[in-house]
Amino acid sequence: MFETSDAHFSALTAMLAPAFFLTATASLLLSANNRLARIIDRARTLLKELATMDDPAQRSLYEQRIALQRRRSLIILRAGQLLYVAISLFVGTSLMLAADAFLAHRLGVAPMALAALGVLAMFAASLLLARESTLAVRAVNEEMDHRHVARRE
Repeated sequence: MFETSDAHFSALTAMLAPAFFLTATASLLLSANNRLARIIDRARTLLKELATMDDPAQRSLYEQRIALQRRRSLIILRAGQLLYVAISLFVGTSLMLAADAFLAHRLGVAPMALAALGVLAMFAASLLLARESTLAVRAVNEEMDHRHVARRE
């Protein structure tokens, strides 16, 4: 029969704790990737419409809309990169906790530092996602306002 001790259970429990952060990060990453796909689809639609326009005022308006989509895509790209960094840090935390248990807790605060960096990366990505949401709402409001004015004329 295998012998177990409280230390083994503590080590396993500590290694599983980053899994909760991994789940949250993966959820944000899925959302970010879906948003990026929608931004790319919208930008492609705008580019197709721009290619058929002759009116300079309309072309200028569409170029502004395309620029906004580019800005949004870059923000989402940065958020996604930060989320991948966070995932790597959380996996690294689990591995470091296992190594720390194997090395009789000689790693000190290193596992905690990795976890903290992962949380900071996740926090920064969340701020970027919030910023991109604001830009998305601005883009939709601008398009609705423009269509409302165009119908009146």
